[in-house]
Amino acid sequence: MRWEHLDQEPCSVARTLSVIGDRWTLIILRDCFLGVRRFEKFESRLGITRHVLTDRLKKLVQNDVLVKTPYQEKPRREEYRLTEKGLALHPVIMSLVHWGNTYMTDDEHGAPLIHIHKSCGHRMSPVTTCSHCGEPVTARDIRVEVGAGWEGVVKTPRTE
Repeated sequence: MRWEHLDQEPCSVARTLSVIGDRWTLIILRDCFLGVRRFEKFESRLGITRHVLTDRLKKLVQNDVLVKTPYQEKPRREEYRLTEKGLALHPVIMSLVHWGNTYMTDDEHGAPLIHIHKSCGHRMSPVTTCSHCGEPVTARDIRVEVGAGWEGVVKTPRTE
């Protein structure tokens, strides 16, 4: 499996990584969820080179994760906003934050950002639940089967 061909793999993880599997892309997405929208703001917050930032933003726009929206006409200036496809990455980002808060924080200081559920006002952590019964699930609670998107593409079924 070659990095530049991940988007052609029959594996959903590989195809997803072809779009967001770069460290700068994930950090850009983090900032998008924190409300950052303008190129200069990304650049100053991240300390990323203009070339790399331009490349990552262009890829996210090409893959319909972000959309460029004008906020000024003369001169024309645009900002980057999450699309529905981009907003659908929120559980992914939240899971990464939760993992980092659990395993990568300084024990003395704790988590750098706290997520509060607006509806109830309490601190929250993401929970994966079954879409059918609503029961919480972990890796040990799931069985993986080969689906139609894999059959016929790969001779020997593999699991992700």
